[in-house]
Amino acid sequence: MIREVLRMGDPRLLQVSQTVEAFGTPALHALIEDMRDTMAHLDGAGLAAPQIGVLLRVVIFGVHANPRYPDAEEVPDTVLINPVLEPIGEEMEEGWEGCLSVPGLRGVVPRYLSLHYFGFDERGAPIERTVQGFHARVVQHECDHLEGILYPMRVRDFSRFGFTDVLFPGQNVQDD
Repeated sequence: MIREVLRMGDPRLLQVSQTVEAFGTPALHALIEDMRDTMAHLDGAGLAAPQIGVLLRVVIFGVHANPRYPDAEEVPDTVLINPVLEPIGEEMEEGWEGCLSVPGLRGVVPRYLSLHYFGFDERGAPIERTVQGFHARVVQHECDHLEGILYPMRVRDFSRFGFTDVLFPGQNVQDD
């Protein structure tokens, strides 16, 4: 089922999410299906449970050949529950980000270039990956939602933050 995505200003987006205690439950399965349906409907790169009003530590993400991300490397479809992120080194990279909860805006956000993350899939099987570049950026963006952080809170230079249609006139740039 396609769910409404909360928008910046909704206080639920600023709350810290709760740890998932039970895997493989009908409720968790239904949540993940709703998240998949919602993300696909909106052509998103990822979605966190808090964005649909569920304060649990669940994110999904995945990017394949997508006209909205013509230069992005593919990111495997992933359900990541109770994630833990560990930056590899201190090197950061700035890049443009948007968000389904911040429609119509884009900003340049610094993110760790390389990252090790682990957590669990919907059945409780462990997931562990070392990633870099766009994949690392997507994971950091989605996991920020679990801490009540929206990407504009990470923007350092507000001359590189604004409405998508003004920043990129004539381009079909949408929200993430």
